[in-house]
Amino acid sequence: MAATSSPPRAPQRVGRFELERVIGRGSQATVWLAHDPRLARDVALKLMTPQAGSNLGDWLAEARHVAALNHPHIVAVFEADVQGSGADAQPYLVFEYISGASLDRHLLARGPFAPREAVEWLLGVLDALAQAHAAGLVHRDIKPSNLLIDAAGRARVTDFGIAVRSGVAAVAVGTPRYAAPETLRGAVPTTAVDVFALGLLLAELMLGHPLVDDTEVPAVRKRIVETDLALPAQMPQPVDDALRGVIQRALARDPVRRYADAAELRDALRLWLTPAADARTSGDGGSSKTKAGALDFLLRRMRHKTDFPALSDSVARIQRVAASENESLSSLAGEILKDVALTHKLLRLVNTAHYSQAGGSISTVSRAVALMGFAGVRNLALSLVLVEHMNDKLHAQQIKQEFLRALLAGTLAEELCPGSMSQPGAVEEAFLGAMFRNLGRLLAEFYFPEEAEQVRRLVHPGVVPARDNPKVPVPEARASQSVLGLSYEELGLGVARHWGLPETLQRCMQGAGGVAPAQPPQALAERLRWVATAANDMADTLLQHEPEEGARRLAEVGARYARVLGVPAPDVLGAVARSRVRLTELASGLEIVLRPGAPAERLMAPRDAARAPTSAVGGTGHAAADAPDTISDVALGPSGCESTLVLAVAKGRDRAAAADPAGVLAAGIQDITNSMVEDVKLGEVLRMILETIYRALGFRRVLFCLRDAKSGALIGRFMLGEGDDSLRAAFRVGTRPVPGAPADLFSAVCIKGADTLIGDATTASMRARLPAWYTASVDAPAFLLLPLLVKGAPVGLIYADKAEAGAIVLSEKELSLLRTLRNQAVMAFRQASGG
Repeated sequence: MAATSSPPRAPQRVGRFELERVIGRGSQATVWLAHDPRLARDVALKLMTPQAGSNLGDWLAEARHVAALNHPHIVAVFEADVQGSGADAQPYLVFEYISGASLDRHLLARGPFAPREAVEWLLGVLDALAQAHAAGLVHRDIKPSNLLIDAAGRARVTDFGIAVRSGVAAVAVGTPRYAAPETLRGAVPTTAVDVFALGLLLAELMLGHPLVDDTEVPAVRKRIVETDLALPAQMPQPVDDALRGVIQRALARDPVRRYADAAELRDALRLWLTPAADARTSGDGGSSKTKAGALDFLLRRMRHKTDFPALSDSVARIQRVAASENESLSSLAGEILKDVALTHKLLRLVNTAHYSQAGGSISTVSRAVALMGFAGVRNLALSLVLVEHMNDKLHAQQIKQEFLRALLAGTLAEELCPGSMSQPGAVEEAFLGAMFRNLGRLLAEFYFPEEAEQVRRLVHPGVVPARDNPKVPVPEARASQSVLGLSYEELGLGVARHWGLPETLQRCMQGAGGVAPAQPPQALAERLRWVATAANDMADTLLQHEPEEGARRLAEVGARYARVLGVPAPDVLGAVARSRVRLTELASGLEIVLRPGAPAERLMAPRDAARAPTSAVGGTGHAAADAPDTISDVALGPSGCESTLVLAVAKGRDRAAAADPAGVLAAGIQDITNSMVEDVKLGEVLRMILETIYRALGFRRVLFCLRDAKSGALIGRFMLGEGDDSLRAAFRVGTRPVPGAPADLFSAVCIKGADTLIGDATTASMRARLPAWYTASVDAPAFLLLPLLVKGAPVGLIYADKAEAGAIVLSEKELSLLRTLRNQAVMAFRQASGG
């Protein structure tokens, strides 16, 4: 029998502490239950392994991290010392001993928490980490096994051993199952890393098992990096949409979209636990509680329709961009482009007669924003998400009717805003307030069609025949209150708060009560409420009456509101006529077809007043589609070399891209040509080029690198698709050859000006040529490089990639059009520099 060596015996005493038994073991340290005879108490003693213990700096850093924090939900550090000296030095830390189990064992024994219990239990952890984040520390390894439960049932955070300063470069460490996407990509850790882990932790508390439950590490990494995590539809106990929204934001792949730190997440959860009293509801406290309960019940029912969380997320994302202090063309365009169907419909709309007066078709969201303004495109996008997320029922005439009624009210509110409303955003707020005032009715028609039908029977007993209908019509507010438990307006306002829409917009969504004042109110918010009220009353008047009767009543309504609007009565009717023309064009752009004789036809312009809409983008026949086929195969490197790269040309392969990639590329080229004639800024042209490539060919991400004046390197500036600012900032391509050193692939491509497609970047020979910054931060298996040269010198680089080797397959025509887009970028550089 072969002899075996026994493991070395652990010391029975470290310093004055008597070791009793091992209670935890990791790659860096072993944790012992120990006894302190001096103070007659048990402690937890963390004994570093010889390999880890050799770095006294790291050991001392943890001691300082924890010692700097004094919080009841953090395991306290009592002492830090070194036993022995020199090669035999043994560092150790002494912590407060928590006799309870770790959270992972506790969950295994008791099962999932109820939502409210989970949030209340986690608040202490959030408060502790908020203190750490305020001190500039990122824990980096938040997980159930690092949360101990003391005798009082409190969670105690432990193991700050790999904590670092926020924003300081560090080796990626931690547990993959609880790691943020940027951590797995090697980005600099920030407090948002801990927020992501806390979102996973809250989900696990309510599920009873990890949200990312894959068993293999590669599968875990792939799921976290490439998918949007969210709570499953079916949970052990129901989770309302408000809490789902908080968790979804905490789990956003882009750290910029997460809560900034633990304090922000804690405050959001506290708000969910104790929602602010609704001052807008009438009646006593009991009726307010009843309405709050009815809203919560309706939100739960809507959440079971899988499209409602997606609708909520779409509205919230667009609204966050609009509310940002740094709102920009690129951020709005980027949000819209994440939704392919929304992008398509928006571009159809901006090419209707009303919006295309600038001349030429518009094929990019960036161009639409430049022409229509930030607020104009934002309004269209918010309008479209409502109809887009209800598209599976657009065949239902009632849904079409309610959407068109809301859209007419919004466009009419824009028309009715007097010129004296000079405050920024007033007209846009009038549009949204008037349109979203119909939100409750629209949601009810889609999510609760049976209840909406009951409301219509109460409101229009003669129009909706039934034996049990009342003989006298009931006002809609009272009817919806009796059927749903709260009025349509209250439902719409409740969802608006759930979506985080601003208070100013919520006030505009409330109907102005009483008799219209004899002159416009001084306060802008009150004026906007009256504009929205008038617009909705006139839309309802058109909808509810036959044309001849409707025209008479419309004149009466216009006269009633003329003074409070500060608009002469004839001008009010003129605004209605213009709005009906606009609505007709918008309906055509959205391809909404009404049944002949449907009441919603009354909202449209008379046939002789409507203008024929222009054709939508994306079709064939654009002049740029005939661009010369000038791109040719190019090689990089010495002839016959194993690493010779050529542009791949293939046809007939499926891909996740536009239905007509060449048509989208050609339309974008024409759009960019039009914008360059108008002397559009360089940055806007480059964004339009990126967007055209992104939309047409289904790339995972596209990115523009521009030359840095000081270093001469090409650095990442604009990006669309997956990734955050840290990934964009990782791009830094050298353009100056280093004597005696072979250029990496990116540098060689840019110096030579060689258009290059790498179909498979995973081979050993190819990886040897990739720069270290690329393999560490991006590492795509397939990518395309289109360098930009001006007078023979590199000034930029277009980069695009896909997530699978061999996934980039381009036809000759597509390659030609890509080359044309690259040449447009070169021309824009020359134009910007005066030659």
